[in-house]
Amino acid sequence: MLRSSELEVLATIERGDTIADLANRLEYSESYVSRVVADLAAKNLLYTDRDGRRKRVRPSDSRAVETYRDLVRQYSHVDFPELLTGKTLEACYYLDRPRTVADIAERSDNYRNTVNRVLGSLRDRGIVGTDDGRYGFNGDFDRLHEFARALVHHLHRQRLEAVAPSGTILWEDHDEFLAQTATEVDADGFHETGLARFAAFGLQFLLPNRRYYFYSEGLESIPPADLCCHTLLIDDDTRHRSYCLLLLSRVDVDEDDLRERAATYGLEDEIDALHRYLETGGDVRNAHLPEWSEFRELAADYEVTLSA
Repeated sequence: MLRSSELEVLATIERGDTIADLANRLEYSESYVSRVVADLAAKNLLYTDRDGRRKRVRPSDSRAVETYRDLVRQYSHVDFPELLTGKTLEACYYLDRPRTVADIAERSDNYRNTVNRVLGSLRDRGIVGTDDGRYGFNGDFDRLHEFARALVHHLHRQRLEAVAPSGTILWEDHDEFLAQTATEVDADGFHETGLARFAAFGLQFLLPNRRYYFYSEGLESIPPADLCCHTLLIDDDTRHRSYCLLLLSRVDVDEDDLRERAATYGLEDEIDALHRYLETGGDVRNAHLPEWSEFRELAADYEVTLSA
């Protein structure tokens, strides 16, 4: 997420520093520090002001920067800029609770060897420990997880505000997020989702004023399993659940794939409820699902054939 030199500047910067001050303190050339400062300023992680011919620098007041600088002050013996490079912050992102190497590797889509190496490095420094094969932070080092989460959220916000200034993030993970916007977004990595996307599967609904986009560099389009989950994240009322039921009835969605995606989004119970409802012809339903007779009429309106 951040280069070692960027973390060095954030760890070292004092309000009102000049580029020359930072270059002397870090023993880099002024031109190199100037480029690092420009990169951090572009991410709104620090601010620059002109003071005559000199450029003065100050850290931003973002939660990510405050948390990181608190960690640096509290644990001055730890070389955080060297420690937090590569995949380390990504592993810290997923250590919201004790997890196995396999669990983190699956959630972060990294090789187990990579995660094992990263966690081993943290363990050697006393930052994490293991209990019954699960890694967890020791003491106050769990603030590294807080920093990783705050930094990822900050960078997601920056990416969204660049294309939709009034947009809001509804769900996020390390490399992906679901956002609501008031305007159309046409930018790399942003894929339209929500009810507008149902038209690709022959289901045309009355669309709300808001638009919904899923940011992911690894996707070419939104598959139906993810679309179902996005719809529930946008709104899990009876209407949206009914639309998901229509999608699952019309499109052949692999059940294992859907359950895997539901686990990613924290929607296992909701997806299980949809499956039970369809499999039992509405005999097993909760208060958030329609009466079967109502759903059957809705399916007929959209020419969707029900198997139950």
